Amino acid sequence: MRAVLFDLDGTLMDHDAARDAAIAGLLADEPALAEEWRRLESVHYDEYAAGRCSFKEQRRRRVRGIHVAMERDAPDDAACDAWFAGYLERYRAGWAAFDDVLPALAALVEALPDARLGVVTNGEGGPQRAKLAAIGLTDRFPVFVASAEVGMRKPDADIFLHACERLGVAPERAAHVGDRLDLDAQGAAGAGLRGVWLDRGGAGGAPDGIARIGGLRELTAVVTA
Repeated sequence: MRAVLFDLDGTLMDHDAARDAAIAGLLADEPALAEEWRRLESVHYDEYAAGRCSFKEQRRRRVRGIHVAMERDAPDDAACDAWFAGYLERYRAGWAAFDDVLPALAALVEALPDARLGVVTNGEGGPQRAKLAAIGLTDRFPVFVASAEVGMRKPDADIFLHACERLGVAPERAAHVGDRLDLDAQGAAGAGLRGVWLDRGGAGGAPDGIARIGGLRELTAVVTA
């Protein structure tokens, strides 16, 4: 194995914790509304990632959706942007790496000292780079691939092949690890990489050809097997 690629949100950075902390204050800590916000994020961010709406529009759709859930009138675009700005300020304050990231990277470098590391993420380059910087990991990853910057997205094979090309390794000598079975592990496997599913929630049931780990501390054993 000559290279290991990582997803960002849910893999290196604890997006869920930051999101849930940010939304709690805005929604008066209402569990049902927080769950609806999570659902809206999943639906509309995937719409953006699939190219069916703009980055800004997916944010506005989420804001309109939560206002409907609160039985309020849907705000106009300017009001949506202002509301999301308040959420974003709180969200950024919660950016942090998972506890297992630094130990896992140290173990990986020790086991594979010549391996190169990279990030492959669906999203806009600026915000995603800001997350990596905020959690102190920018210098760990010489290659950073954001879907909006390269015109490709996970799970399409092209984005993984592009990352491998930038790293200077053949796909079969690379692995990609991420928390989404479909976008990350299966997408990478379809491109010829070793697909590793980071199943932090313990869902289980990885299909044939996909390596499943419950945390990043298990990663080195998988990629050196």
